[in-house]
Amino acid sequence: MPAMKRALILGISGQDGAYLSRLLLAKGYEVHGTSRDSELQRFTRLEQLGVRERVKTHSTSLRDFREMLQLVTIVQPDEIYNLAGQTSVGLSFSQPMEAIESIAQAALILLEVVRYLKLPVRVYNASSSEAFGETPAGMAADEQTPFMPRSPYATAKATAHWTTVNYRQAYGIHACSGILFNHESPLRSDRFVTKKIVTGVLEIAAGRRDRLTLGDLGVSRDWGYAPEYVEAMWRMMQQESAEDFVIATGESHTVEEFVAAAFAEAGLDWREHVDIDRTLLRPNDLRYSRGNPAKAKRELGWEATTKFAELVPLLVNAARQELEARGQDASARTS
Repeated sequence: MPAMKRALILGISGQDGAYLSRLLLAKGYEVHGTSRDSELQRFTRLEQLGVRERVKTHSTSLRDFREMLQLVTIVQPDEIYNLAGQTSVGLSFSQPMEAIESIAQAALILLEVVRYLKLPVRVYNASSSEAFGETPAGMAADEQTPFMPRSPYATAKATAHWTTVNYRQAYGIHACSGILFNHESPLRSDRFVTKKIVTGVLEIAAGRRDRLTLGDLGVSRDWGYAPEYVEAMWRMMQQESAEDFVIATGESHTVEEFVAAAFAEAGLDWREHVDIDRTLLRPNDLRYSRGNPAKAKRELGWEATTKFAELVPLLVNAARQELEARGQDASARTS
């Protein structure tokens, strides 16, 4: 019987980290993860997926070479998934140094630790479609599309991506990057527009509010389903040779389409409830984004099965069930 593989997930408390933990545990891995303070961190998403007790967590600063060196030495992982760092494009404009340090610098430290220890470990780096910048309407970005980042977040992701390529080519490290386009799930934080829309729709439907305020409805995104995207991450790490892959649905839809579909799930006309606030617009926001996942389908056997038409109802129904569960819990506590 083959020995149990050991995975280390940096950024395990986030959406992708939680889904990846569940996936790897199901595949028989021993899963470790990091937090700045694992004793105080609640790991809510891991709890929601029912896997918190099966994951070993470590308190580590990903910006400290010595702490990372100690962590990797102790865990001795077969695979390291670097999903950590700032996750918000909008936030990166107000905290650009945080974006660069938590994404680009942390990726460099991790790769340098692996190089220093000379371990036969495989490294996954979470790249981002934001690094492509603006793609012409109707065009789909693939692995050969040049990076033209337009935010501090995207700049940091592009830097981490090329650092990963450099360590792969210069030092022979088995390191790959997944260039993931937008991927959503019920575990998304309230900072993301998709969660804001879904929550707003259900609160309006329940009569708790009447209006939903949004920014630019005309921007277009390639939206997929997060649990499927972490499967792509794992498949990338099983390849004999490390390569980078675009992970996307191949479809692009506007925020307005998302809004309309979400309100329709509640039997409402979005035009009667949505206000536009121009102050919510981001500097240099991308108008159009779409990925070409042909390489992933060809070489990984992966393709998105949950696309826009299925995704929006899934998110609305999951949020509805969550709100109902909260209401039942509140009733139980007051009865």
